[in-house]
Amino acid sequence: MEAPILVTGATGNVGREVVRCLVAQGLPVRAAARSLGEIRRVLWPDVDAVSLDFERAETFDAAVRGARGLFLLRPPAIARVEDTLNVLADRAVAAGVGHVVFLSVAGADRQRWVPHHAVERHLATLGAPATLLRAGFFAQNLGDAYRQDIRERGEIVVPAGRGRVAFVDVRDLAEVAALAFADASLRGQAWTLTGPEAVSFDELAEVLARALGREIRYVPASVLGYVLHLRRRVLPWGRIAIQTVLHVGIRFGQAEAVDPALERLLGRRPRTVTDYVRDHVHLWR
Repeated sequence: MEAPILVTGATGNVGREVVRCLVAQGLPVRAAARSLGEIRRVLWPDVDAVSLDFERAETFDAAVRGARGLFLLRPPAIARVEDTLNVLADRAVAAGVGHVVFLSVAGADRQRWVPHHAVERHLATLGAPATLLRAGFFAQNLGDAYRQDIRERGEIVVPAGRGRVAFVDVRDLAEVAALAFADASLRGQAWTLTGPEAVSFDELAEVLARALGREIRYVPASVLGYVLHLRRRVLPWGRIAIQTVLHVGIRFGQAEAVDPALERLLGRRPRTVTDYVRDHVHLWR
């Protein structure tokens, strides 16, 4: 029997889609998350599942044992990667994993302050090839980080000024991750992956308003106002800092560039943020 690909964060937005794409390609999967019950609830009952907690290194060895590939992502709650993600990567390669696909962020190769930078640097020292998926802002943020404001108040509240974002759909990222495991020629490469068009938050609010049939408006928050807004939701300070800096960067054009790599890899036009909203209207009702 062919050895499986270990997918971390398998119950989240990205991991769930990676599992789905790997299964669709007929590749064996081992889904990993902290709760086995949650894996069974979110995924198919017959998918191989294992408990893995990034903050409990004693769960690593059983998770990586016998796997041939590792899909690695950083959960937002994990700020320190040196003794979590990097240690897991070490254990995986020591156990015989021959390929790591890491979901990074756009600009991680240049921006030393993002945790993904340290993971990328560490993966470069391992004895196994690593494929880096440097993703732009997720369209799925609308149904996750922005969802409560949209549902309850009809607002998108971020400190992005008049900046534009080339939102990328997680479903497309997952398809590329599966391709990277299936096609050996894609190993060891790094791509910046964005959606096919950049939109402003005013335009995004209009897309949502048309889909929902009610007013949605963009509220350009100040930096301090945004920090307080997130803190009222009891988010940890580390996550608040990263989220704030990334959104402020939008003001200065850091998320507006459209990269052709995703379309080239998929062999089709990637999904737009309008496609995402149309497919997930139920999230904001």
